[in-house]
Amino acid sequence: MEKNSTARPHHDLIAGAHPDHPLDLVMVNAPLRDYSIRPRVNDFTLPVLGLGYIATYASLRGFNVGVLDAEALGLGIGETTAIVNAARPRWAGFNMLAPTAEISATIAAGLDPTIHVMLGGHQAKAMPTELLTDPRMSRCAALVIGEAETRVAELLDDHRKRAELPGVMWLDPIMRTPVTGGMPGKGHYLAPDIDALPFVDRRYLVQDPHEEAGRIEANVVGARGCPYDCSFCGAAVSANPDVKIRVRKPENIIHEMLALRDEHGVTAFRFVDDLFLGARRVIDTMMTGFSTERIGEWARWDATGRINVLNRASDIALNLLVDNGLREVALGVESGNDAMLAYIDKRITADMAVQAVTRLLERGINVKGYFILGFPGETPPQMDDTENLIHRLWDISDHQPGTFRASVFEFRPYPATPEWHRLMATGRYTPQQLLDYEPVDLTGGGVDAAMLGRDEFNFAVPVRLSDAPPGYVRDKLTYLSRTQWARLAC
Repeated sequence: MEKNSTARPHHDLIAGAHPDHPLDLVMVNAPLRDYSIRPRVNDFTLPVLGLGYIATYASLRGFNVGVLDAEALGLGIGETTAIVNAARPRWAGFNMLAPTAEISATIAAGLDPTIHVMLGGHQAKAMPTELLTDPRMSRCAALVIGEAETRVAELLDDHRKRAELPGVMWLDPIMRTPVTGGMPGKGHYLAPDIDALPFVDRRYLVQDPHEEAGRIEANVVGARGCPYDCSFCGAAVSANPDVKIRVRKPENIIHEMLALRDEHGVTAFRFVDDLFLGARRVIDTMMTGFSTERIGEWARWDATGRINVLNRASDIALNLLVDNGLREVALGVESGNDAMLAYIDKRITADMAVQAVTRLLERGINVKGYFILGFPGETPPQMDDTENLIHRLWDISDHQPGTFRASVFEFRPYPATPEWHRLMATGRYTPQQLLDYEPVDLTGGGVDAAMLGRDEFNFAVPVRLSDAPPGYVRDKLTYLSRTQWARLAC
């Protein structure tokens, strides 16, 4: 990544756009922090595949579209605003996420008045009225709820089509109240055929493909939607009633993998969706396709998985994953306390996590476990159970061919999730309190190397949600992160 991004021409920072033609749309992935105040300390972030899909589809419809990934580029708020204004697009689209919503609104408020604003993403779906009535979003001509590829292209063709398109909202100029478009027979816009969508054009992604551990690696989406309802998760099924769960056909995924190998030399893949190793039917179907095409002979791949599903898988099924090139599984363990696991609706126990992780490690499959500290009402002994589980999994890993690493986060509430609704139902909090995300500097100004990989992704809200004393969550998070760093550094 170019650290001194200000030395590059602005049009070079807008990925995929044709600089010699007028821009129809610049899609902005806002930075998690204002990096003009403190420079970004990480040098890699996952690509914005959703924006890549939208840009690819729109370009095939004849529009000049670019993606400004301000997070990946480490840009500040002022610089991001200046880049969009200098590009002079007809539209600026924002990927609205809860931690970046305030920054996105600040950028939008600073845009040239001639630029139309378009909003999408989880925060747009969760709080559309609040966004549309925010004075900083006064030039928002379209808020798109859900999967946006086909609807964005229609809006670029003629923004007046918003009245026909389901799930597109705007503010009535006279009544100053939100309006939602939609006409009969237009429901197909909400769930496009994912096997018919074009593969993501990687020129729209700043850091994908990229080199990792001696291989060229790319990120891929194998499915959309999640059938589970984990209380803290923005992908929870109850928070996404508009999403129809669909899985790409194996031949479609394999075709994209082969194209990435032939065009970019990619031999490693990361499947970032929730279902690739999260449903037995999907696993069986995908592995049949991978075996037929002998994917394991040339590719290695990582995927997210579900502990309950993998724990029930047969030895034959797990061995087949190894034969087909599985390198690492990311598992949402979240807690080492069974009562807390039941509270957040994980449908697992701590012992189940140990069994599933052990079976994977025995086969040389690496495991990355995600954990969260500070759930609402969580007690210090319950957090201690999580710490003890992490140590137990580290100890098991020390005697197996696979490695286990722990990635620990501090709880923060996301709108529209089951946990958000539970917190609001108590009457003790306001949305403003729960959305007041404050970035946490875990690096001591960038000097603590052990914490560099955690820093950009940790935020806190100014209210205490757990039953732990002040500082307890942060101290435990820091200890576990430093211990994990030391294990990797050995």
